[in-house]
Amino acid sequence: MVDPLRRVVVCSPKTAGWDKAERAARWQELGFLHQPDFARAQSQHAEMCRQLDMAGAEVLELSPANELTLDAVYTHDASLPTDFGLVVMRPGKRNRVAEAQLHLDLFRALADMPMMAKITEPASTEAGDMVWLNSKTLLVGNGYRTNAEGIAQMQTVLSREGIEVIAAPLPYGSGPSACLHLMSLLSLLDERTALVDLPWLAVMTVELLKARGYSFIEIDYRERATLASNVLSLGNKRLLALQENARTNAKLRAAGFDVRTFPGSELSINGGGGPTCLTRPWLRA
Repeated sequence: MVDPLRRVVVCSPKTAGWDKAERAARWQELGFLHQPDFARAQSQHAEMCRQLDMAGAEVLELSPANELTLDAVYTHDASLPTDFGLVVMRPGKRNRVAEAQLHLDLFRALADMPMMAKITEPASTEAGDMVWLNSKTLLVGNGYRTNAEGIAQMQTVLSREGIEVIAAPLPYGSGPSACLHLMSLLSLLDERTALVDLPWLAVMTVELLKARGYSFIEIDYRERATLASNVLSLGNKRLLALQENARTNAKLRAAGFDVRTFPGSELSINGGGGPTCLTRPWLRA
């Protein structure tokens, strides 16, 4: 998760239909803070893509589809590419279930990537709950978006390839209607450093990371509501973060990281998804 990012899939507000009145009208139902400003969100997404391109990543766009909702901009969640094929998620948020098939169609068309597995009912899984500690260890948040059955199916699938799946309990937070993923509380910055919202992480998760040699940078807690702990590693100590989190970004720069930013008031903060949520990394090398 921290090697140089070479290829990434995104879904712009335009593709997700933020400019369509019937989709935008569902903003309250989907948990957005206010009715989205399409033009501003599209502009912010374009700046994010510009930063990705400048960092050396090929940026690919998901295809438009009637099944997409406002949440589709948070492309990270519906699939998990692995060295052995694509694991097709079954999102815990019902309006997002159809996204998974669209991810599979894209990966098959662009890379001829086989499907490794498809998570099935009653399981729910979202990749925003999944953090690779190394190539053989996947930490998976257990909460409202990824349930115990989902983790059990992931363990069955990945154990065949010698990959250990470790469950990480998540807090109640703001409840089942809110979007709280493991990656809402934890972002890996390099092979031994994690940006964390420490008070909200479970004790067993903290101790596990410490036992594996990780040191922590804590967010500025005044920026919790603006998704400060959600940053995307671009590799080689380069990070992509939200412009709004100036205090946390200053802490990261003081620790020796090259922090690039984009504005996320409409695109990220309104819908609860930061830079990692907005991107589906496909190739790192």
